[in-house]
Amino acid sequence: MSEQQTTATSLADLKDLVAGTPAESTSNTVGSTGPIYVRKVDAQGRSYATGRRKDAVARVWISRGTGVITINDRAASVYFARPVLRMLITQPFLVADRYQQLDVRCTVKGGGLSGQAGAVRHGISRALVSFEPELRGILKKAGFMTRDPRTVERKKYGKMKARRSFQFSKR
Repeated sequence: MSEQQTTATSLADLKDLVAGTPAESTSNTVGSTGPIYVRKVDAQGRSYATGRRKDAVARVWISRGTGVITINDRAASVYFARPVLRMLITQPFLVADRYQQLDVRCTVKGGGLSGQAGAVRHGISRALVSFEPELRGILKKAGFMTRDPRTVERKKYGKMKARRSFQFSKR
C-alpha cells in the first residue's frame, strides 16, 4: 500500500488537497480575465448612478440625446455659473469622446457648489460605465471612477475648530 505524498505550497493548495481536487483545476491562472461588466439600462433607456464628493450626493440618469445637462430641474449653465464647475462636469464626456451625445438629468443635495460639481462628475462617470461598460478603462485611467475621500474634519471638544486651539494666555 503506497500513498502518494504531496506538499502544499500555499493555503489554496492546502484547501484543494483537503477537498480532494487537484490544485491546477481551481486555482487562478495568469490568463484569467477580471470581472465582466454588463450594460445596465432601464425600460426608458436610461442608466443610473450615484456620485459623491465631500458632503454632496448626486443621483444621475443618462440617456441618448443631444447633450442637455439638467441639474435640479435647471440648466447646467444656470446651476453652475462658474465656468470651472461646468468644465468639471463635462470632463467625463470629453475623455470618453461622447460630448453632446447623451442627455444628463441629475438631482444633487448637500455640500457647496464645488462638492456638488465633483459629485455630479463622479455620478456621470459611473452612469457612463453602466451605459457603456467598455468606457470603464478610459474613465478609470483618467481618475473619474474613484470617489475623492477628502471630507471636512469634525470639530473636537476643547478646540475652536477641528484643530485650532483657543488663544494661550500666560497670565
